[in-house]
Amino acid sequence: MDTKKLRQKILDLAIRGKLVPQDPNDEPASVLLERIRAEKEQLIKEGKIKRSKKSAASDTSHYENYELPQGWTYATMSDICTKIVDGDHNPPIAQKAESEYIMISSKNVVNDSIIHLEDVRHLSRDDFELSNARTQVSKGDVLFTSVASLGRTCIYDLDYPITFQRSVTVICTKIFNRYLKLFLDSPIYQNYVGENARGTAQKGFYINQISDSWVPIPPLNEQIRIVEKAQSLLDIVQIINYSKEETSNNIIALKSKILDLAISGKLVRQDKSDEPAIELLKRINPQYQPADNRHYENIELSIPETWCWATVGDVFNHNTGKALNSSNHSGIMMDYITTSNLYWDRFDLSTVKQMPFTEKDLEKCTVTKGDLLICEGGDVGRSAIWNYNYDIRIQNHIHRLRGKANICVRYFFYVFMLYKQRNYIGGKGVAIQGLSSRDLNRLVIPLPPLNEQYRIAKSVDNLFSTIDNILLEL
Repeated sequence: MDTKKLRQKILDLAIRGKLVPQDPNDEPASVLLERIRAEKEQLIKEGKIKRSKKSAASDTSHYENYELPQGWTYATMSDICTKIVDGDHNPPIAQKAESEYIMISSKNVVNDSIIHLEDVRHLSRDDFELSNARTQVSKGDVLFTSVASLGRTCIYDLDYPITFQRSVTVICTKIFNRYLKLFLDSPIYQNYVGENARGTAQKGFYINQISDSWVPIPPLNEQIRIVEKAQSLLDIVQIINYSKEETSNNIIALKSKILDLAISGKLVRQDKSDEPAIELLKRINPQYQPADNRHYENIELSIPETWCWATVGDVFNHNTGKALNSSNHSGIMMDYITTSNLYWDRFDLSTVKQMPFTEKDLEKCTVTKGDLLICEGGDVGRSAIWNYNYDIRIQNHIHRLRGKANICVRYFFYVFMLYKQRNYIGGKGVAIQGLSSRDLNRLVIPLPPLNEQYRIAKSVDNLFSTIDNILLEL
């Protein structure tokens, strides 16, 4: 379920008048506007507000597909607001010591709230009063981020005053403030802001543009009903989002548990008819010596009796790729991949570079179908199996592991995934922090019988696929 699209649909229906039924007994919006105009005229006469300046650019062309319900009307923001003012254009220098007088910017208006008040500008009392004389925010005012992070909104509900940098616009409206916020959050207005923002380094949607914006106005009682209905639906969307996040975290934990069971021999049954792993290992590597696990004592795994411990070097032939050297131009230009192409269980081949390779280079740097590739740097240990029907070359920060005999490479891919999750590789202070060729070859791994390797890999594949399909349905 795409909750972002669902949220946008709710907001769109709300400002189209399609979320709640109209009530013919409601006072028409036109009457509400006349009352607002009269109130504003009185405030102008009293010198409490200034008369707004209308722009000739005002139009409703972006509403051409909107048919207003009976009792609704259009008005500009300046028609329905007594204050539309942005914050300080020349914010004062912050105090070295924290004070009770704070100034926020657009970065503090996120997720319908004023947040991160530990990351604000602290002002002297005098500087605060000078800045605050411009905005004079009150409870119930709508905040709108008008520079840089455009279009985020919240309703001011703090019990103490704060002041603002230019990136925040303070709006005091005479319609229902929560309906106005709903409108400002709607797709049509957010798109309008995005299309008409000005500037190069930092885009801005400035107070004259906000003032000239047209708003579809329902009757006041309908505004209240719309907000109540929309909020109840948006709360459900929020619950779904929370559930998705919680489910996602649970799925990560579930996958980790599956790997734990798989690589400790507890996911699939052991078969007494399987050739013991030690015999497989002796056949793969006649010079096999029992693995010294002391160097990796943090690898805490218990394995079945039919399994054995081995090193990566016991099971795989290992090579790294070619170092990029601008001074060496010998060889034929050929495609190669780097760690930027290698992700967990996949490759991104949208951008593939070239460099020259000699015959000697190709011998150690060529990857063929079935090879296990592992990152030496960056996200150390990140792995994927090359399953393409063509060969490719690798740069030196990728390890190539090629089985010395018939083994299930997919099983060993899952070993590396588990080791990465447990910080056995790429960790801080435990096991291997990097992954040099020496470290990789000495890395101790659990080796099951060959047939069991295939059973484990198939079972993990199936379980992970089922889990991923569940995630897609959320």
